[in-house]
Amino acid sequence: MKILLIGEFSNVHWTLAEGLRALGHDVTVVSDGDRWKDYPRDVNLQRRHLDDPSRLRRMAGAVRYLCDLARIWPTLKGYDVVQLINPVFIDLKAERLWPFYQFLRRHNGRVFLGAFGIDYYWVKVGSDCKTFRYSDFNFGSQLRDYPFMHTMIRDWLQGPKGELNQRMAEDCDGIISGLYEYEMCYRPFFPDKTRFIPFPINLSSVTPVSTLTPSPFPSSSSPSPSPSSSSPSPSSPSSSSPSSPSSSSPSSPSSFSPSPSSPRLVSPLVQGPLCSDGVAAPLAAPLAPVFPSPLRFFIGIQRSRSAYKGTDLMLSALQRLQADFGPDRVAILKAESVPFAQYQEMMNSSHVLLDQLYSYTPAMNALLAMAKGLIVVGGGEEEQYELLGEHQLRPIINVQPTEQDVYDQIAKRLLSGKEDIHQLQLDSMEYIRRHHDHIKVAQSYLDFYTNPSANRQAPLPPTAE
Repeated sequence: MKILLIGEFSNVHWTLAEGLRALGHDVTVVSDGDRWKDYPRDVNLQRRHLDDPSRLRRMAGAVRYLCDLARIWPTLKGYDVVQLINPVFIDLKAERLWPFYQFLRRHNGRVFLGAFGIDYYWVKVGSDCKTFRYSDFNFGSQLRDYPFMHTMIRDWLQGPKGELNQRMAEDCDGIISGLYEYEMCYRPFFPDKTRFIPFPINLSSVTPVSTLTPSPFPSSSSPSPSPSSSSPSPSSPSSSSPSSPSSSSPSSPSSFSPSPSSPRLVSPLVQGPLCSDGVAAPLAAPLAPVFPSPLRFFIGIQRSRSAYKGTDLMLSALQRLQADFGPDRVAILKAESVPFAQYQEMMNSSHVLLDQLYSYTPAMNALLAMAKGLIVVGGGEEEQYELLGEHQLRPIINVQPTEQDVYDQIAKRLLSGKEDIHQLQLDSMEYIRRHHDHIKVAQSYLDFYTNPSANRQAPLPPTAE
């Protein structure tokens, strides 16, 4: 099959392409590399100087980009399948994109739309304050208030982006959602053409970090420093609010106690990536245990989206933890808008990743970290495990969207000496092997590409009121 993937978010399309190629298909990725992240692609379609303060350079970049489009777009013909990363799949204003979409529709086979990020349906459902207990847009019945959210609402609900999204969703052959949240946004509107397929991770390209020993910190009988405050910071929403369930709720992974005799892992220290037949290949060498001192917490910061992603509260919680437990116990590594290769290097020297405070699910960044054996602090609600059919593993340290809960969960589960950190790391790797291996994921895509009308999925797990 000849497949064209247009656009990029967080390396989803390139990783999917690797899986499809491994299954014998001809795949071309056309993208801008997700801008400064600079992910791999076959055909570069990057708009230069888009945010340059110089009007002259911006105009020069626009002219060059239009020339690139005029050269590349007429060649995008004869593919069996075209998949678009988002309704805004190239770097033009939304009102100019419909002719580019129509060209792809006329000159290729089936066209699929990715539900992988910000779009009309995500903004519409997220801001209804009913579908999710919390999200990028709401705490319970209250809308959040920060500039980027208002920009998203204006752009997608009140402008041409939303109109474009709705036309494409109606016209395309299928819609593929990559996370529980995106599935919840599209399935109510397009139940017969929406398919949930987990994001892909290429395990053969992942270098595991050194494993941790079960208890690198003092035993539970040793006194722990007292928290600097037992109440949320003034900038954080109250964890006792009805719209923000406490972490002691039944859906919290903190109530999950993995059994040491659990059969979920088979020789985990010598087990490598899953092959296409589902059998694990051996690692080149066993993972060597280390005694981390300090425990290294990694957090990626995009300043323009810090409040949106919750990294502002997560970083504040980490700084409080470092002050209370000491820099010999808590080290903080920050990556601020760095290219993907440099980002991975920093991640490889870490033990814990903090990511996506307002999400129910881990996205590509967290999934890559888990594949490496990092522990993820972020979204890990029961709904996403249920959608995956995962009834055993609970590797993610789920936190409610407050600074205080981030502080409390890390203090309780990672710094108290009571949690089996080693097992959490192994469970993280096994979770990726089970649900996100790029070969398995690619096969799911092929099944949908081949017969999108056969889409019949079980009902979604209900969200808690």
